[in-house]
Amino acid sequence: MRNAILFGLAGIAVGVLITYFAGRDGEPASQTEEAAPPPAVEDTVRWKMASTFAGSLTQLGSLGIRVQDQVEAVSNGAVQIKFFDPGALVPALEIFDAVSSGGLDAGWSTPGYWAGKVPALQLFAAVPFGPPANEYMAWFYFGGGRELFEEIYARHNIRGILCGVIPPEASGWFRQPIESVDDLQGLKMRFFGLGAKVMDRVGASTQLLAGGDIFPALELGTIDATEFSMPAIDLNLGFYQVAKHYYFPGWHQQSTNFELMINMDRWNGISPLRQTQIETVCGDNFRHSIAEGETIQIAALEELQRKGVTIHTWPEAMLATFRSAWEEVVAEEVAADADFARVWESLTTFRERYKLWRDLGYL
Repeated sequence: MRNAILFGLAGIAVGVLITYFAGRDGEPASQTEEAAPPPAVEDTVRWKMASTFAGSLTQLGSLGIRVQDQVEAVSNGAVQIKFFDPGALVPALEIFDAVSSGGLDAGWSTPGYWAGKVPALQLFAAVPFGPPANEYMAWFYFGGGRELFEEIYARHNIRGILCGVIPPEASGWFRQPIESVDDLQGLKMRFFGLGAKVMDRVGASTQLLAGGDIFPALELGTIDATEFSMPAIDLNLGFYQVAKHYYFPGWHQQSTNFELMINMDRWNGISPLRQTQIETVCGDNFRHSIAEGETIQIAALEELQRKGVTIHTWPEAMLATFRSAWEEVVAEEVAADADFARVWESLTTFRERYKLWRDLGYL
């Protein structure tokens, strides 16, 4: 019994000594010290994103839904940016003002829709006879385009992020073949962006209609012809049911960029980690959109031909007419707006220098 008591007292003494010295080395053992605070929890994001394109539209809308899904995945649910179809929150063409004022957290669109507010933004969307996607991205990310883009948007309390790009578009659906520029005189046509000003100059009468409004206008004869997008999208909108003559190349939109617009106060209110996650998803959306967009045109063109669509390519004389008209339009735009002039100079200077590599490196 005596030995058992001695062993017990010795064990208690050893325990006390271990606790004492552990407390001296790491100083965590005091019963009176407060527990260390838990690691800081990163902020969460719960935003609504209005779109100018229906989510059912291939790429134009589906790329916006992909941003919604991917940003939630990479942030493990901490960042949620919910996609809303046009009109669900605000009318499609009022998204810019709503994001700028803070009435909306975010918007999914293309910069070309804001030409009436900020003419220079058109040059970040699509440029007649402009660059394909790879060249466009090179200028934007490494040729000075991004700095201009963000500066212009910041003036309107918006953080602009390019977030996708689609392949060349077709340049028009017509009821009858276009044999010469004379056939365009007085033609009522839906057309987008800077290309619309070119078509007006060669004699057409253009107007901008949202995607869902085009087919009814074409069917009812409110418009005589239309352009909208690439074959995979145009097929789903059914234009072939009214107009059977489909023209290429899309000289007005050799590639078209899409954007995520975020209210600047909301953007500045989240952590650098969340900002990086959002920007990273947009970068991945570029990769996805290029690969998907190039692939899906094949089956679409085959299906359109089965439906009796006649595919045309513009003769060189017509392309020369469009190009000449574009040169007049862009000269007027440069003279009318200082920001447009700055962006145009940056883009054209880059393209002139890039030409050496383009001519040597590509077939």
